Amino acid sequence: MATHAVRKRKTRIVCISDTHNNTPKLPPGDVLIHAGDLTNQGSYDELERTVAWLEKAPFEVKIVVAGNHEITLDEQFYEEKGSRWKWPAWQSPRGCMKLLRESKTITYLENQSMTVYLKDPTGPQTCFKVFGSPSTPGPGNWAFQYQEKDADRLWSSIATDTDVVVTHTPPKGHCDAATKDDRSGCPSLLRRLAIVRPLLHVCGHIHEARGVDRVHWNRSRGTSLVESVEHWQDPGSGNKKLSLLDLTLKSGLPLGDSARATRQSESDSLQGGSGGQFGLSMPELGVLQPDQPNLNSTSSLTEIAIQESEASKWIEDSGVVDQRRDAVAARAALQGDSGGQFRSLRYETAVINAAFLGPRISGRTTGVYKPIVIDIELPMWTDDDCKDVQ
Repeated sequence: MATHAVRKRKTRIVCISDTHNNTPKLPPGDVLIHAGDLTNQGSYDELERTVAWLEKAPFEVKIVVAGNHEITLDEQFYEEKGSRWKWPAWQSPRGCMKLLRESKTITYLENQSMTVYLKDPTGPQTCFKVFGSPSTPGPGNWAFQYQEKDADRLWSSIATDTDVVVTHTPPKGHCDAATKDDRSGCPSLLRRLAIVRPLLHVCGHIHEARGVDRVHWNRSRGTSLVESVEHWQDPGSGNKKLSLLDLTLKSGLPLGDSARATRQSESDSLQGGSGGQFGLSMPELGVLQPDQPNLNSTSSLTEIAIQESEASKWIEDSGVVDQRRDAVAARAALQGDSGGQFRSLRYETAVINAAFLGPRISGRTTGVYKPIVIDIELPMWTDDDCKDVQ
């Protein structure tokens, strides 16, 4: 591949998850990401309606993963435990899967990676590598659940040159605050993210944790994987604006911005703008907020610190410094930057929990959230990059 300067263009990615048979109107964008729980239990009729909704959505690329509620898409689970649910008739897991696999406009990922090229001449013509997985930690009472002993092997399939990770589960300690039950994010996934350091991690699963954490990874061999975290303030909360996360240079808040420390210390003074804010603010009364005072993380700060310290030691002992160097080289190759002068190791990841339905209280859903819209500058592909891509 020829060496050339890396050009970037703004790409709009619309993120949603946990729609559970709802088919909301979606804001326009270039890419749509659905992070699972499209239905209540994954019947053919439910999936058919949801697929029809997704296929009509005017996005150049639509990336979809399943969630623990897509019971029929986990064929082995459906055969072993599907009788626990009421069905209108016998369901064909393969028939249900065909709805997604054979769709001409939907890219369905199940523990898989692919490189996306936006080829529409009227679009941004950018590219990125994405990994998608429906898996969540759990005892096996729902679809696509895995045990802790299998977690590292599962998440090791996320390649080190991945730009966007889409999983149904959040990582441990980030966008995973639950109210009453013991659900929480996956510590093994957090460790893998600390190695890969993608630009974006889109997830869902825990409705009340909807929101964005901007994670600053530790740059040194410290006792923690994470140096600091900034919490996004939704500019679309309680009004008609988009729930926009603007990560472009124009916003002044791009990922990897060297002014991060200043931004964080001055976050309370930032006013206005359309791209959201990072920092602390009081939630609006009567409006769903992911950071309501009664939403407590299932892990204490002490527990998280201990886990991150253990994970940091694990990273040092497992030779991932070499993996990180490989990630830089792989990303540079994708962008035609064989000299590496345009790409350095990433130190930030935006973790986005894009749940649509609000938390369930006394068996009832309390409301809905807006899709989260992300503006981010991605590298443009060249004709040579794309000549073998169908």
